[in-house]
Amino acid sequence: MTVRVKRVYAPPSKTDGRRYLIDRLWPRGVRKEDLLLSEWLKDLAPSTELRSWFGHDSSKYLVFRRRYRLELERHPDLLDRLAREARSKDVTLLFAAHDVEHCNATVLRELLNERLRATNRRPPDRRNRIPASTP
Repeated sequence: MTVRVKRVYAPPSKTDGRRYLIDRLWPRGVRKEDLLLSEWLKDLAPSTELRSWFGHDSSKYLVFRRRYRLELERHPDLLDRLAREARSKDVTLLFAAHDVEHCNATVLRELLNERLRATNRRPPDRRNRIPASTP
């Protein structure tokens, strides 16, 4: 399945799957009932301090990306849950920023896709396997 990123101002689509708002602040001018939201994941949004420092300045994006990934690692349960969902259905990460390439949604999508690839490469768990009998 797919992890997509989409601005909250774009209309919902049948291909969106589960829709998660990943901004800390509610987007301006958007009514809750119009968003068709599965869940608002404030804990996966950049901290207020990081968001304020970044200010959507693309020249700061690489540092923002590194710092935001560190913040995201504080929420392994939420990341695992989203990765599990993305294995079986489409997931769309909703955000309000204008710059699609330099925002928190692209960083989170990147991290989720890395987790998906890692679990696809992981060998099967053999701890509970019964050993073959030897003659």
